[in-house]
Amino acid sequence: MVTDDPTLTNPDHYRTLWENDFVRVLDYTDEPGDRTTPHEHPNSVMVTLSDFSRRLSAGERTFDTQLTSGQAVWLAAQRHSGENTGTTPTHTILIELKGDAAGETDPAALGPRT
Repeated sequence: MVTDDPTLTNPDHYRTLWENDFVRVLDYTDEPGDRTTPHEHPNSVMVTLSDFSRRLSAGERTFDTQLTSGQAVWLAAQRHSGENTGTTPTHTILIELKGDAAGETDPAALGPRT
């Protein structure tokens, strides 16, 4: 269960496109320099719709990533905040899993896995 739902903690960036008992599909957008407050994601698949650079943070840990448009990556259940560190807007679709497939937030997980 997501306790810090990004659509509630960061409504300027996340919006729900569609949802059923198995998945929730989110649209995420931001501009260079934008930051999000800490929030949680269950196990998810992220599809990139733009090229972007981001820094994800969880406590003292940080993870820098650069992704190109058209990638699909795994995002293990995690809690983080993010910052657009690039020069282009970020646009992604997140397909969040529900139920047993949602997984438990892993304190060691940070960032996407390609």
